[in-house]
Amino acid sequence: MAVMAMFPLGTVLLPGVVLPLHVFEPRYQQLVRDCLDATEHEFGVVLIDRGSEVGGGDTRSDVGVVATMLQVAALQGGRFAVVTVGTRRFRVISWLPDDPYPRADVEEWPDGPADVSTERLEATAGRARRCAGLAVEMGDRSSVPEGELTGEPSADSFLLAAISPFGPVDQYAALCAPDPLARLDVIDRLLDDVEAGLRFRLG
Repeated sequence: MAVMAMFPLGTVLLPGVVLPLHVFEPRYQQLVRDCLDATEHEFGVVLIDRGSEVGGGDTRSDVGVVATMLQVAALQGGRFAVVTVGTRRFRVISWLPDDPYPRADVEEWPDGPADVSTERLEATAGRARRCAGLAVEMGDRSSVPEGELTGEPSADSFLLAAISPFGPVDQYAALCAPDPLARLDVIDRLLDDVEAGLRFRLG
């Protein structure tokens, strides 16, 4: 994949998930303009391990997802409202100097093969949806990504990571699983902790 413009965020983008962005920082305004001028209207999204989304000086994770721009609206002051969707996973080989926005040399990281049964996917999906519903009722999340299982293990496992009521660190753990079966194992283990927390809060 070679050199890619990067947009570090405090949230994790997962393949198949829609991510809206309000782009107001000048360096990322330039990133949007450059991506619009390029053949492929896309950039990489990685999780910020430490630091802030604004101003630089952050520490960034080394696994991310390509965001493809679906809609771009120019706003006053050079700002943009951008709607993106996560497409494919990558690993950062090396970070390059910010010029003016972050850039990195990356390689695509497709899921490894895995034999995942429909029953296993549906069982984890049921747990994820129950936990997400309870979390929303308790005021933890205002919105949960929607989607139906497709029968394609890679896409479905990423979807289940997205709809589960996880924080960024847990979603990143799911993103870094090497294949769909390993990802379901990670999700199930994390859901154990979520369910225990919800039971405690419910008394």
